[in-house]
Amino acid sequence: MRIAQLANFVGPRSGGMKTALEALARGYVDAGAQRLLVIPGPVDARVETPLGDVVQMRAPRVGVGGAYRLIVEPWRIHEVLTRFAPTSIEVSDKFTLMPVSWWARSRGIGTALFSHERLDEYMLSYTQRETTTKVSLALLNRLLVRSFDAVVVTSQYAQHEFQRLADLVGCPTVRVPLGVDLELFRPRPLRAADGRLRLIHVGRLSREKSPHLAVETAVELHRRGVPVQLDVYGDGPHRPEIEALGAGAPVRFHGHLDDRDELARRIADADIALSLCPSETFGLAVLESLASGTPVVTADRGGARELIDERSGAWAPATPRALADAVLEVAARPVAECRRAARLRAEQFPWSRTIDSMLDLHAALGAGEVAYA
Repeated sequence: MRIAQLANFVGPRSGGMKTALEALARGYVDAGAQRLLVIPGPVDARVETPLGDVVQMRAPRVGVGGAYRLIVEPWRIHEVLTRFAPTSIEVSDKFTLMPVSWWARSRGIGTALFSHERLDEYMLSYTQRETTTKVSLALLNRLLVRSFDAVVVTSQYAQHEFQRLADLVGCPTVRVPLGVDLELFRPRPLRAADGRLRLIHVGRLSREKSPHLAVETAVELHRRGVPVQLDVYGDGPHRPEIEALGAGAPVRFHGHLDDRDELARRIADADIALSLCPSETFGLAVLESLASGTPVVTADRGGARELIDERSGAWAPATPRALADAVLEVAARPVAECRRAARLRAEQFPWSRTIDSMLDLHAALGAGEVAYA
């Protein structure tokens, strides 16, 4: 099995996608597959790694502040793929890499689109034009389900974007929940209580990730007289406006923390994690908190909601008042029981399950058993 992974729109803070790509790559290689990763970068380059070769293709900066790079000449990937001769291709991009799927189909190579976000929700948060967004993305999604041999989604919420259109053309929609590193993220002895409710938020400080909800929830709790401390880990283009929301409240912004071990320790130290984005298609940060024994409060819609059960956390409408109520409800539970339930919930999502599902899909793609209709 020779698996090519193609990722576009990758930036220095694409934490979730990077984590997923690396975990899948490790699983593919451990299973005996050969793996190639193609990503955008400042210059053309090729690097050998224990997880297979990584080909970097020159790409311009895009996005707010130029934090991301985007391959805008997808035809240049064809030569790289010809040399690698993949048996299947996994694409993490919805905008610019469709020509690769057409190239692959003409050569009998199976392709899977790995959907990491719901573009209808993502784009609406930027355009604020619901009708225009729906029409444009409906056309794009029609092209996508006709261009790929399978669409991989991580939650029922994510599946909803594609299911109807995919069924119309016979493109399988495969639900594969992501996993969590249960060794890195694990419960640790709690530090001594200091009378404050210790909250944590981990994520990119960009509007589509809804970090403002975490800060506004902490502000609401502070307004009610609850002794609270919110620690925010992450950076992004909208950090100044998010910081302004927390002015005068006990909210600390720590920026992006590169040390994963230290981040895991700080998550485990918290009483409750806030992961509140109502348009998140999965929520790796939710699983990392649960694995650390830290219960999670999330919005009552979105992929993150599907990861929480009644014992490991709570959910509420995406408003500061409702979320603050949910935080207080979780905080009132027996601590040891709640933290044990959080860990048990995370243990249902090992990376091994994700990898086995993806290996099965790639085997089917390589054998031509996932047929385009």
